[in-house]
Amino acid sequence: MFQIRFVEKEDKEYWYTLDGHLPEMEFNKKVVEKRGYVMLEDGKPIGILRYNLFWDNTPFLNLIFIEFGHHKKGYGKLAMDFWESEMADLGYKICMTSTMVNEESQHFYRKIGYKDCGCLVLDIPGFEQPMEMFLIKAL
Repeated sequence: MFQIRFVEKEDKEYWYTLDGHLPEMEFNKKVVEKRGYVMLEDGKPIGILRYNLFWDNTPFLNLIFIEFGHHKKGYGKLAMDFWESEMADLGYKICMTSTMVNEESQHFYRKIGYKDCGCLVLDIPGFEQPMEMFLIKAL
């Protein structure tokens, strides 16, 4: 059975097996502010999702990561539906996310209704990366 719940302090060790980009101080904020979720299959953690507010007023999905052994089971869509519903219940009308142009996730986001809405080029020495594309969806 698939479930989603808010991240808790006790999830920290598991969280960092999937997310090496989140500073510890920010993890603690995700717990307190309820801006992170853990996905479970039969009570066992299989993935995570976290977000912030873009412009302080628009939910922005920073990360969704499901363990590779659990891909292609519909859990990504279920998690996104859950998150989008939560955001709508909080009164938000749109949500956003981003991905690098060389990542496959852009196809997933488009398939579930997101539309391309811009990009960011990081070409500062030491911070170069493929172009980041932004996607948006009405809730």
